[in-house]
Amino acid sequence: MDSELAALSATGASTLVSLLVTDSWSHARELLRRFLSRGDADTSAITDLDSVRARILAARSTGRPCDAHDTVALWGAHVRQLLEARAASCAELRELVTSLQRLRDESAQPASVRNSIEGGVQHGPVIQSGRVSGLTIHTSHPDH
Repeated sequence: MDSELAALSATGASTLVSLLVTDSWSHARELLRRFLSRGDADTSAITDLDSVRARILAARSTGRPCDAHDTVALWGAHVRQLLEARAASCAELRELVTSLQRLRDESAQPASVRNSIEGGVQHGPVIQSGRVSGLTIHTSHPDH
């Protein structure tokens, strides 16, 4: 096997498995589905990965991180084999890996919001929202 293909598939597998438990999974899943569906490839691995994701999330929620770690290690090897078998070229696999890494990096970035108010005088909380319900704000009024 080509050493570049082996390195790419190992990186891709690791990245894909790390995305299993992120909010970016649906996008990663679609990238993998498209990659696997080239030609007559069997895409049942995606259903299997969805099951793995559910098991990992369940293990984490019940405080059994060892189970999650074992599952990730097992599936990392399986995904690597899958990517190697389906890769028509290093270029195709490199494209998938690059997309997955970009997705992983984006999901690791904390979302930030910065609002600023200019002009006028505000004597209390300022809320910017599309919809607010059930909100109670307690303020103190300074004595003049």
